[in-house]
Amino acid sequence: MSEVRKFRNVNGANAEKTPQSVEMLLAQMTLAEKIGQMTQPEKNSVPPEDVAQYALGSVLSGGGGNPSLNNPQNWSEMTQAFIDAGHESRLGIPVIYGADCVHGHNNVYGATVFPHNIGLGATRDADLVERIGAATAREMIATNVFWNFSPCLAVPQDYRWGRTFEGFGGDTALVSELGAAYVRGLQGAGVAACIKHYVGDGGAEWDTHRSVSWATFWEDNGGAWKIDHGDVNVDEPTFRAVHLAPYLAALAEGALTVMASFSSWRGLKMHGHRYLLTDVLKNELGFGGFIVTDWMGINQLSPDWYTCVVQSINAGVDMVMVPFDYKSFIAAVTEAVTRGDIRMSRIDDAVRRILTVKQMLGLFETDLGTPEMVSSVGGADHRSLAREAVRKSAVLLKNELATLPITAETETILLAGAAADDMGMQCGGWTLNWQGEKGATVPGTTLRMALTARLADKMILYDATGTFSVQARLGIVVVGEQPYAEGCGDVDDLTLSAADLEVIQRVRAQCDKLALIIYSGRPLIINDALPLCDAIVAAWLPGSEGAGLADVLSGDHPFTGKLPHDWIASMDQLPQAARKDAGLVPLFPYGHGLTTGAL
Repeated sequence: MSEVRKFRNVNGANAEKTPQSVEMLLAQMTLAEKIGQMTQPEKNSVPPEDVAQYALGSVLSGGGGNPSLNNPQNWSEMTQAFIDAGHESRLGIPVIYGADCVHGHNNVYGATVFPHNIGLGATRDADLVERIGAATAREMIATNVFWNFSPCLAVPQDYRWGRTFEGFGGDTALVSELGAAYVRGLQGAGVAACIKHYVGDGGAEWDTHRSVSWATFWEDNGGAWKIDHGDVNVDEPTFRAVHLAPYLAALAEGALTVMASFSSWRGLKMHGHRYLLTDVLKNELGFGGFIVTDWMGINQLSPDWYTCVVQSINAGVDMVMVPFDYKSFIAAVTEAVTRGDIRMSRIDDAVRRILTVKQMLGLFETDLGTPEMVSSVGGADHRSLAREAVRKSAVLLKNELATLPITAETETILLAGAAADDMGMQCGGWTLNWQGEKGATVPGTTLRMALTARLADKMILYDATGTFSVQARLGIVVVGEQPYAEGCGDVDDLTLSAADLEVIQRVRAQCDKLALIIYSGRPLIINDALPLCDAIVAAWLPGSEGAGLADVLSGDHPFTGKLPHDWIASMDQLPQAARKDAGLVPLFPYGHGLTTGAL
């Protein structure tokens, strides 16, 4: 798998020539086989035999694209069926299987679920992020998934965006450093990174979402889209300095693939943006890998399907994610080449890039994974790494009266809030399925479980509603956002819910000191809760290993996390540019984070 690291030489001025074996294979391919390589359906829409018949280049699992009985072994068998089909095609060109493994191999039941990227941004630890990338790759390879649609290199400017938690933070330098580290870890372990969403998605403006053909999709999925897929309206120097810069760092580390963004820049959709896809990314920056679309991304270019296909491929897209109707895509490209609307040289360029990436990954070899690797998914070493990430990501926003860490004198703890014992809220979106869900979704340790195990010498009373009849020295309330992903999380009010505030008020009346733990994919408005709490911890979306929070709450490890965003005081402080232009002061600034000493 070390061969993948050599691909970094293809990105840049010193690009090597395409491997001779790729050119030889390309010369043997028919037009139909070339178009097949440019086609990527979702696994629920394509039988394995069609992979062989149409020489399809890739298959993906969308969020929730799991086997009927979800476990690592069945994942391995599911993906192997598509891989075997690829080898059965006329030329035996391998399939590259892809998935959104955005915080671990998060679609697989039993996999390690790491903190979402916003939490990793709070760690400021590039070495940790690189190790997480490598661990994620190992769990992916165990199930024959060699392509990760990650990392997200967005620089979120407006927390109303439902994808804020997918970015490492609001500072370009931070995103550049950690994004590059993740690419190093992922590809160093043998999995292709897909840096996304190229480019500028984090700068989209509120209420600029526009869709040509997805109206019913939005209605069926909550209809919340207001900023996701929106328009970025800044000048080119700003666009490059803020949003393009993280891609330069990731490309320098040899990122193999790039995913086009749903968003637009000054009114032109990225999936049809020839200047940014071809002139900038491929020509100016020397990107030698291939560009893939996002889910039905080309559909937004025009009401006419043929126009969508022609415009996107001519703009520079190499592989098209057509989750449901791959045959109509194949037919449209075939027609476009026949009519001269897409030049054969453009098809050859796309296929050459795809084959080169596959060769660099070693996919033309067989039996890349081994049966014993399946048992390593969710293993103790990876869970220990996730626990480390959780404790390093927690940010201590406030700590009056030395409330934290929990002292030896504390005999009884009142623990409240549904989130304290809810794995789904702890993990957030992109966990087993696209939107995530509440409840005991994946194996792991909730905060309640972790505190009970760690503080066995203390009496811990738990009530989700905060209804207690006793007085205690310490109360801990855990609140947070309901799981969401993408545009379903676009909201115009980030104020802590009235129900959460009521729980805080109930527990406040029953304890001497109160600590508040917040699970969220972005900073929330907590002004009403602030005077009621002696300590406040931003825990983000920590994933499956709640023991990491118990580590810092108990004092086994110090708090070291720093805010990856300003923590705003009110909704009129969004977006970031408006806040700075008006001179508005956040509740807690970027980089804020109190420390505690280990006891």
